[in-house]
Formats: sequence, C-alpha cells, structure tokens
Amino acid sequence: MEADMDPEQQQMIEGSFSQTMQIDPRRARFPCSIVWSPLPVISWFIPFIGHVGICREDGVILDFAGPNFVCVDNFAFGAATRYIQVDREKCCIPSRQSAYNGDDRYMQDETAGADIRTWDDALRKGTQEFQHRSYNLFTCNCHSFVANNLNRLGYLSSGWNVVNLAIFILFNGRWVSTASMLRSILPFVVVFFLGVTFGGLTFLTFLFFFTCVLVGWFLLGTYCFKNLIQL
Repeated sequence: MEADMDPEQQQMIEGSFSQTMQIDPRRARFPCSIVWSPLPVISWFIPFIGHVGICREDGVILDFAGPNFVCVDNFAFGAATRYIQVDREKCCIPSRQSAYNGDDRYMQDETAGADIRTWDDALRKGTQEFQHRSYNLFTCNCHSFVANNLNRLGYLSSGWNVVNLAIFILFNGRWVSTASMLRSILPFVVVFFLGVTFGGLTFLTFLFFFTCVLVGWFLLGTYCFKNLIQL
C-alpha cells in the first residue's frame, strides 16, 4: 500500500502520525506511554510503589482501578507524575500502522477476533479482558493490567510482570515536571522525618519490615508461585 503512495502523500501521513505522538501533560495526554502516580499512604512509606496506566495512541490514559473497571481518561489517583514513552519500533506491531484517524476518531475493528494490527487494537483487547477481572492489590492490580498489555504488544520481546515493570518505571521514568516530582517525593520525606523524630528505631524497624513484606510478596508471587499474581 505504501509503495503506491507518492512522496508527498507519504510525508503527510508520517507528519500526521508524529503529531499524535506529542506529550502534553497539561491535557494529560501521553501517547503510547506508560504513566505513574503515587498512591495515598503506601507511597508515603515506599515511594517507588505507585499506580500505573498505559495510554492509547491519542494519549488518553487507561488504568485498571477496580473490580471489572478500567478507567478511561480519568487516572484514578490524580495526574500522572512520571511517564515513559514506549518505542513502537521495539513492539511486534507495524510502527507506522495506527488506529488514530483524527481528533477523537478511531477506526473500529470489523471483527472481534481480528488480529492485533495497531497499538490501540492491543489496548482494546486488554481492556476488554480486565473489564471481567476482579481487582486485588496483591494478586491482580494496575501493574498486572499494564504488563498484560505490554506482553500483548510484544514490547522488548514480552516477558513483562509486575516486578520488572515496577523496576523499569523506577529507573527509566521521566518526571512530568518539578512540581510532580515534589508531589511524589515530599510526602515520603515528611513521613520519614516525622517517623524518625518521634519513633526513632521503632519506626525504622517498622518501615524495613513493611517494605520487605510488600516487596517480598510480589517477588515470591512472580518468580516462585507463578499463578499467584495474575497478568
């Protein structure tokens, strides 16, 4: 199909596609990205644990936020504070094939069982699956949803789970702004300072065991008891 296009048409298509890939935090638009925000209470004690979502080609955020419920364009715990824009060249879908067809207009699958041809095809199928899943913080959560979609997309040859996804965001995520960084880190700094001031060693012991138990659960559930944490 592309071979039949003249250079001007090809340039227009590529230009149109590149415009859909622009990050716009003010409108909460992160095309083809993974986004992250802190969780109330939990992130105050363990700042690298938070809520994640994955975005469509037009930048709209999808996140698994409750039993049988995937939020669309309403990130469950406030505005995204970190993001990673996924390199589509490293996915098993055509890098220039897109379901996007202008503002808020999408090509629809003609058959429900059609093969995944675009980024949004994969996310649509992932959303349909998780709309029939029960939510559980410890066994089927927002990380499960994003990991499921990354595996469906074949990003970096798949193999995604809740642990390596969390590590990937921790070391590769970009802050949306300085204010978003402060919003994510400042509560932990305040809680840690107050805890050490008034609780001393007792607080540090509690924080250590709380972190070990929570992180240990996901490590064991992911790598030792592989049916425990759903993807």
